[in-house]
Amino acid sequence: MAQEKSLILFPLLVLVLLVLGWVQPSLGKESRAKKFQRQHMDPDGPSNNSNYCNQMMRRRNMTEGRCKPVNTFIHEPLVDVQAICLQGNITCKNGQPNCHKSSSSMKITDCRVTSGSKYPNCDYRTSQKERHIIVACEGNPYVPVHFDASVEVSS
Repeated sequence: MAQEKSLILFPLLVLVLLVLGWVQPSLGKESRAKKFQRQHMDPDGPSNNSNYCNQMMRRRNMTEGRCKPVNTFIHEPLVDVQAICLQGNITCKNGQPNCHKSSSSMKITDCRVTSGSKYPNCDYRTSQKERHIIVACEGNPYVPVHFDASVEVSS
């Protein structure tokens, strides 16, 4: 009787372990689109706080293991940033042809690590600007996955 039970339970255990092996790795993997949102989207900001970058870089996990040298936060609704992907293609800094430039200026905050700043005490300079932004897009749906640059608004 006990042997029959183990013959039934063993294949079930193997099946559960196989399913967990397939499902588990995908649970912790952040998509490129989600990473873009975590690293660059802050539609409710910016605050007039000179400490904004120090707080946001920590809060968004960009000071783990090292101080990320430069990052830009975009203070516009996500749908407006996603709409940039509908603009014509331009070449990205890395030579890829999947970048797109916003047709209008957007509110952004540039965060740059200060000289002399050392991990784990990352210190950032906060600069608020209004600029056109360039993002790389990919996937289906076609969405931003990389912040490539910001460009001054020509007068």
